[in-house]
Amino acid sequence: MALSFFDQFLSPTFLGVPLMVIALTLPWVFFPEAPSQWLTNRYMTLQGWFINRFTQQLLLPLNVGGHKWAVLLTSLMLFILSLNMMGLLPYTFTPTTQLSLNMGLAVPLWLATVLIGMRNQPTVALGHLLPEGTPTLLIPILIIIETLSLFIRPLALGVRLTANLTAGHLLIQLIATAVFVLTPLMPTVALLTAILLVLLTILEVAVAMIQAYVFVLLLSLYLQENV
Repeated sequence: MALSFFDQFLSPTFLGVPLMVIALTLPWVFFPEAPSQWLTNRYMTLQGWFINRFTQQLLLPLNVGGHKWAVLLTSLMLFILSLNMMGLLPYTFTPTTQLSLNMGLAVPLWLATVLIGMRNQPTVALGHLLPEGTPTLLIPILIIIETLSLFIRPLALGVRLTANLTAGHLLIQLIATAVFVLTPLMPTVALLTAILLVLLTILEVAVAMIQAYVFVLLLSLYLQENV
């Protein structure tokens, strides 16, 4: 029984072929290019308002050089948000619960921010490894610590997203299983547990949105240090 709880995190396959590509491309179906007669409806207006507000908030701490990343970061936000929200539907697969996918997104983007900093302002980029006014005896130790913290950043990005979504999905499945087990035995307790499940699902929706925002926000902060 315990192992079955983790079956939801297995990559779907068909005839032995992983369907990860389909799971990743499916969210884009929900963002079709709107024809001219759709441009004024409420859904497109709300979606455009949300994207504009998010982009404005994202670009506030960045200078003009960082504005080139606006399209990439906004698209990444919508992509991760769509995957997280679709994973809350019954009988679906959540690709963002896979550490390999999250690291595949985090490492190249983090590395791009580092390379931009090394190319545009190498002195400032290397200066982050040694705070100003450091005592001479602590210089080697602080350089090692700051270097390790720099390389831990992409790991923290990927693990944070994976851990939060995995924990939420496991908790939802555990409570849902308890509801089915308790319904014929203790209906009152089962009803209270079902209410708790609904509240937890609402919380998980908020977590799915917040984690997508945090992922992109941290990338923008890394970019801010290097542009």
